[in-house]
Amino acid sequence: MNKVSYTLRYLLVEKMTVKTAVKSKRKTKTKAKAAATGANPPLYQVLLLNDDYTPMEFVVKLLTEIFCMNQTKATHVMLQIHHEGKGVCGIYTRDVAETKVMQVISYARSHGHPLMCESEKI
Repeated sequence: MNKVSYTLRYLLVEKMTVKTAVKSKRKTKTKAKAAATGANPPLYQVLLLNDDYTPMEFVVKLLTEIFCMNQTKATHVMLQIHHEGKGVCGIYTRDVAETKVMQVISYARSHGHPLMCESEKI
C-alpha cells in the first residue's frame, strides 16, 4: 500500500469516526432533553376549604407558619378562602403536597379547629 492510499484510507476512517461521534452526541443530547422534559413529576395544589368555625386570624397564622407566606400574602389567601370557599396555598409535588395537607389538619386539630385541607392534581 502506498503512502497516498494509506493517507486517504486514514482520512476516510477518521471522517467516518467524527461523523459517527457527532451523530451519537446529537442523539445523546436529544435523549437527555426528552428525558429532562418528560421527567418532571406531576404537580398538586394544596387547597384550604372554608368553614364557619375557624377564625380568620388562625388561618393567617397557619399560612405564615406552614406555607411560609408573609402577612400580606397570607391575608390575601385567607380572604380568597373566605369569599370563594377555597384557596390555593401552594403548588408542590405529590409527596410534599400530602405532607402539607397532613401538617395543616394536624395543626388545626391541635388548636381545636375543624379546618379542612386537600390536595388536587393540576
